Amino acid sequence: MGSPISSTASRKLPFLVLASLLAGCAGPRASLSGLSAFGPEAGPVELAGVPFYPQTELQCGPAALATVLGAAGRPATPAELAGEVYVPGLEGSLQLELVAAARARGLLPYVVEPSAGALFAELAAGRPVLVLQNLRLASWPAWHYAVLVGADPATDTVILRSGTDRRLTMSLRAFLQTWERAERWAMVLLEPGELPASPDPERYRQAVLGLEESGRHVAAAAAWEAALVRWPGDAVAMFGAATNRYLAGDLAGARRGYETLLAERPDHAAAMNNLAGVYSDLGCYGAARALARRAIDVSGQDDPVGQAARDTLSGLPPEGDDASCPLAPVGR
Repeated sequence: MGSPISSTASRKLPFLVLASLLAGCAGPRASLSGLSAFGPEAGPVELAGVPFYPQTELQCGPAALATVLGAAGRPATPAELAGEVYVPGLEGSLQLELVAAARARGLLPYVVEPSAGALFAELAAGRPVLVLQNLRLASWPAWHYAVLVGADPATDTVILRSGTDRRLTMSLRAFLQTWERAERWAMVLLEPGELPASPDPERYRQAVLGLEESGRHVAAAAAWEAALVRWPGDAVAMFGAATNRYLAGDLAGARRGYETLLAERPDHAAAMNNLAGVYSDLGCYGAARALARRAIDVSGQDDPVGQAARDTLSGLPPEGDDASCPLAPVGR
């Protein structure tokens, strides 16, 4: 569970966020097919305008991240990024550090589905893809970050910004082998509110939860609202958008979001609890009490959401609405 933002901190009612309601899961690995995402009539794609930062010794992570950040309109040099993402003891960079550095610059890092088709769909959409490779053997790894910037279905080749090579050409087969040995990890950077080329609901949820958990609530709300364009009526996205509106200080937006969700999912106890908190902030204590009681009834006494709703109810004044309450009492 999270705690209210500073504008509502005096209330301190239990407030539920998505991270407390969702558990992550991983789907099956997709097959490593060829360039089928382009279609039989597709021609070569090369993102020639993607910047290039030659790698210095052991600095492929900062160089690759600088490349995709520059392409996303957030220019940074490898030297600037090294302090954030380079781990001296490992003589390299971890994926988590790269993801965190991209989030810190207002972007949504999305870990691409582990299939060749997903990689090339992002290229076709105009996005370079940061990839992790193992250039040696599984038992004797040589980890390396590069940026996929092009592919040619006719010749089965790919083009990478890699190391000191601005335009490294590899056979598709060799590239996929190095990527497979690195467990097929790849990432693109999105503006919050933008969707990947082939969005996977669970991967997208995990990406947006990262924004939420890092306190970037305006960006997270925009990302959840984009999900609702792709998946209309998705309860997770509706709850996430309303919750992050609230955490960003937008009570009116949060109220609209929760009320819309409850109109479609009248038994959504977590939304009831959080809307009770919004009503309380508006001085509508009677409506808040009614919603908290409904959340307790729907969720049950032993459910964590029910416990949060009981705590919400106990934190409300015992009776009465503020005279300035803009709402008609609901749910009584």
